[in-house]
Amino acid sequence: MMEKSSKIYVAGHKGMVGSAIVRELKRQGYHNLVTRTHSELDLTDQAAVNLFFQREKPEYVFLAAAKVGGIIANSNAPADFMYVNMMLEMNVINAAWKNGVKKLEFLGSSCIYPRLAPQPMPESCLLTSSLEQTNEAYALAKISGLKYCEYLNRQYGTDFISVMPTNLYGPNDNYHPEHSHVLPALIRRFHEAKEQELPEVICWGDGSPFREFMYVDDLANLCVFLMNNYSGNETVNAGTGKEITIKELTEMVAKTVGYKGKIGWDTTRPNGTPRKLLDVSKAKSLGWTYSTELADGIKMAYEDFLSNPMRAER
Repeated sequence: MMEKSSKIYVAGHKGMVGSAIVRELKRQGYHNLVTRTHSELDLTDQAAVNLFFQREKPEYVFLAAAKVGGIIANSNAPADFMYVNMMLEMNVINAAWKNGVKKLEFLGSSCIYPRLAPQPMPESCLLTSSLEQTNEAYALAKISGLKYCEYLNRQYGTDFISVMPTNLYGPNDNYHPEHSHVLPALIRRFHEAKEQELPEVICWGDGSPFREFMYVDDLANLCVFLMNNYSGNETVNAGTGKEITIKELTEMVAKTVGYKGKIGWDTTRPNGTPRKLLDVSKAKSLGWTYSTELADGIKMAYEDFLSNPMRAER
């Protein structure tokens, strides 16, 4: 169990997940937090990471730093996604082990599971068949981080755990028109369509894939819970256990934003994986469940978007 005064390093504290973990830790009374911006510490620089750990000696580490993006970004720059994510996670996890960190928690992504995994996806289906091609590079990097934690536990007796979140959204999300994920991208598109009084918004695919969405503050609550209550080599899925079609999601976002025009579908565009629902029975059996329903979360996300400086970027 972490003490309220324990020295805790949150890697990636400027991102959506990292900032939510910092908020949650502070909310629960943890006050000895260590953070570094990318300009202060480049996590792909092994020597710099090693020096940071030697100097700071954090007791606990939340590894939420990652290079992330949607289908376009992953498809266009797979080499970048693989290199940056592999380097930063290996550097941080290795330095944590070498410097005697009591416990590390690695944040992955549900895209680590096979494209045609059983639904809902249990933790045990990892590496049972091939990955979704559009984000294979990112998935391979995340699988490597997860496995490195597992191998260190086995070989050196560390207490390094991993968490695999479903699609996330909420405060500090990325609303970039080309590099964002589906939910923030929809919020931006419908907001701009409303402002410009566009008669129609065209969305990718046919709206049939099912997706699961989790409010990022719920994830942060789970992350702190697991740090205090879970040890093990197998990852823990983080999700709601509920799914919605992209079509239903699109209509929900349009309604929340107040867009009254028509929604069309460009079926020449990729749908991605047909279904991606996590089996969350493991987290439930540990005594944790999510608290934010999707409709409420989207309202809060839209409020965040309206005050988010990222949305001014083209």
